[in-house]
Amino acid sequence: MLQIMNDSREKIVIIGGGFAGMNLAKRLDRNKFAVELIDRNNFHSFPPLFYQIASSGLDASNISFPLRREFKKRPFSNYHMGHVKNIDLDTRTVTTSYETLAYDRLVIAAGTTNNFFGMNELAESVYGIKTVAEASHTRDEILDRLERGAIEKNPERRRELLSFLVVGGGPSGVEIAGALGEMKRDILPREYPELNPDDVRIVLVEGAPQLLGAMGAKAGEKALQYLKDLMVEVRLNTVMKGYADKMVSFADGSQEYWETLIWTAGVKGEPMPGLPDGIVGPGGRILVDEFNRVKGYDNVYAVGDICLMTSAAYPKGHPQVAQVAIQQARNLAANINDPSRSMPFAYTDKGSMATVGKNRAVVNLKSGFLSGRIAWWAWMFIHLISIMGMRNKLNVMLNWVWNYVTYSTSLRLLMRPAKYPLRKHWSD
Repeated sequence: MLQIMNDSREKIVIIGGGFAGMNLAKRLDRNKFAVELIDRNNFHSFPPLFYQIASSGLDASNISFPLRREFKKRPFSNYHMGHVKNIDLDTRTVTTSYETLAYDRLVIAAGTTNNFFGMNELAESVYGIKTVAEASHTRDEILDRLERGAIEKNPERRRELLSFLVVGGGPSGVEIAGALGEMKRDILPREYPELNPDDVRIVLVEGAPQLLGAMGAKAGEKALQYLKDLMVEVRLNTVMKGYADKMVSFADGSQEYWETLIWTAGVKGEPMPGLPDGIVGPGGRILVDEFNRVKGYDNVYAVGDICLMTSAAYPKGHPQVAQVAIQQARNLAANINDPSRSMPFAYTDKGSMATVGKNRAVVNLKSGFLSGRIAWWAWMFIHLISIMGMRNKLNVMLNWVWNYVTYSTSLRLLMRPAKYPLRKHWSD
């Protein structure tokens, strides 16, 4: 049914359909506001499990939820596909690759993208797990290396093909390195009898003196132990300086050949063309006050990973994690719905967690630290209930149970997309 917008409703445009954007859109008062959400993808996805797509543990559809399915239940809410090309704060318009939308209020919840720390050429030569598309591409490349290695007759070339370097020792790096370690230890002997697991080399490098720095020393030590158990080599205090022609350059001057480099070393705010330089702070994050208002504007807000809100407790801004995005979105929705009862944002830290393979995880809670099997079950439960859609929850649970029992999956399928006809507008 065609939805006719009521002119009396204030129009709110939200950029980004992630944790922050979706939680905000769902909680805005539909009797007061008409919501237009812009995202380059027509689905909401679950970033904490992107590494499982890359390692063939889950299918992309298992952790993705169509935005239109959510909005069809909400009158005066619409989804618009598009890349943001320009934001004009003076005329109150947002221009995408396909259209221009006017707004009364603008909320920027576009999240983050990869941070290559000045080595921008890496964008075209390394693999990532920052988006569903990146994770799916990385999965295909991992499977490609295994299949090519299985038929390679030259032992030296086979070892080159089967070399995997993970850069970054945060949760994403630790999780994908652990998943690769499980493939090396448990999957290769079952499904790739032509390969000697010793020919598969998996190394994780981290510039800091410990893994999982934000989670504390205990979590880092446990993660290091788990990765070693999974036949993953870990190099701490190791900084990468460049990558060209498959050769990685390190800060100590050494160079090594690595066939597949998976980048998880950092993030920065998604660039928003048109915003004045003065409102963008360190890490490409948009400066906001305690009410998530962009400084200098009463009708423009930023929430989630893309915003930088400083306080005595968080002088460098809040951690760029899902809970901050969700809590900020809910607080902003309440403030917009009823300005007379506006409350400044106060973050409630519910803890952090990372998994390093089956029965191996670390969990930091206010009440204490967990590791091993109990932490792994806690990690599974929290992630399962956080996924949108009952069907998705059931699919993920079924996949996890099946993989836990059999170490087998039907997802190790190498499906290369057709090259032609070219669809250049997808990347506009």
